[in-house]
Amino acid sequence: MSDAVSTAKDFSNAPLCLSGRDVTKVFGLGDKKTVAVDHVNFDFHEGEFVSIVGESGSGKTTLSKMLLGLLPQTEGEILFQGKTRDISTHAKKKEYWKGIQAIFQDPFSSFNTFNKIDTVLLDCINMRGGRNLPKEKKIEMMTEACSFVNLKFAELTNKYPFELSGGQMQRLMIARIFLLKPKILLADEPTSMVDACSRATILDMLLQLRDEIGMTVIFITHDIGLAYYISDTVYIMEHGKFVEFGKADEVIINPKAAYTKRLISDVPKIHEEWDLSTV
Repeated sequence: MSDAVSTAKDFSNAPLCLSGRDVTKVFGLGDKKTVAVDHVNFDFHEGEFVSIVGESGSGKTTLSKMLLGLLPQTEGEILFQGKTRDISTHAKKKEYWKGIQAIFQDPFSSFNTFNKIDTVLLDCINMRGGRNLPKEKKIEMMTEACSFVNLKFAELTNKYPFELSGGQMQRLMIARIFLLKPKILLADEPTSMVDACSRATILDMLLQLRDEIGMTVIFITHDIGLAYYISDTVYIMEHGKFVEFGKADEVIINPKAAYTKRLISDVPKIHEEWDLSTV
């Protein structure tokens, strides 16, 4: 895997692609209301690899759904490429989704089981304006996308996604991103269901995609060690708030928030006795 930490870049002067001002999500009313995301602010830059780190229930997945436009925010403003995001109609939402796509934790629920792999990939080509391309060109593009993720299109054609393994399905999701080439990729725990070898491969593919097309990657994870390894910038989320953020090495090596320090201490060290007192 690439040595991502040592080559982490400073994106503070890069153009902004996605920003949030006091973004909040409240579920329920009155005494039963739950503040899942609590007035968070963020600036994600073009080409930046950002990790949002937090335990289950910290609000990171709710935030990711708001960023994708799958959930409306209760308060606050989300800006896309410097302008207030407008997804008020279905047509505007579809246009927004050309610029932001996602890879989810569970690959088995990410595909329509009735659509063959050819259809999944052709939909991506059509979405990018390639509907009228010759059949041979479309096959060439699908073959290239599968090759990028170490799959062979000739072995996948006419198959259904459920005929693949979990790791193959995760790779197929990245092949979709290769074809769509969005400005922003939101990856919500995309490696949590695969083995360590597949995890390393998938992360390398995401880094390669970022480098090749200048895509911003927003990586949602509970694994602070993984975030440190691959990220330019890290946001630490606790109880719906960002308690700390900054360059990956600054946040992880010199943490200031007590929650960040606990997350780091919870990472097991092979040559040390494990401290389970915080579990």
